[in-house]
Amino acid sequence: MLSFRLLSMCVVIAALLTGCTQRGDWYSASRESAGIAPDPALTREAVLHVYGADTWGWRGWFAIHTWIAAKRKDEDFYTIYDVVGWRGSYGQSVLAIRPDVPDRYWYGARPELLQAHQGPAAEALIGAVDAAARSYPWIDQYEAFPGPNSNTFTAWVAQQVPALGLDLPWSAIGSGYVERGE
Repeated sequence: MLSFRLLSMCVVIAALLTGCTQRGDWYSASRESAGIAPDPALTREAVLHVYGADTWGWRGWFAIHTWIAAKRKDEDFYTIYDVVGWRGSYGQSVLAIRPDVPDRYWYGARPELLQAHQGPAAEALIGAVDAAARSYPWIDQYEAFPGPNSNTFTAWVAQQVPALGLDLPWSAIGSGYVERGE
């Protein structure tokens, strides 16, 4: 009898969690700028930011997605470095390096600035961050847990570039994948 109750309770909890999202549907969720990053058209100095935002759906109750945004001195755009699992489903690398909005809402979740460098300090770090990102070893692999995932990527870059001074929060699930040496 206890196992039936336990099973029933698990089914109810799973149904609630899979049906819950704090932001509606993912395809219409905001991907607009949060207005955190300096406008590249007005800011001539280099900018290097690391962002984190709640993941989509119920996972966002305890986990974040992280990414890196960089703008070199005198550039009028940001380069975004991130890992997203769905890209692998389409035969692409899960790692993307591309010009984009640096501080987009992550499918409705407002990003938080986790680390910021600006000016000459940022300019000195951007080349190392770019090289570390391009040497990321798991470009064709993605597992939400235990990794490799978006947080594994950001932790990898931070490990390769200690001067970045990045300490990811506990909610960056998958960041420990790098330390395990897997």
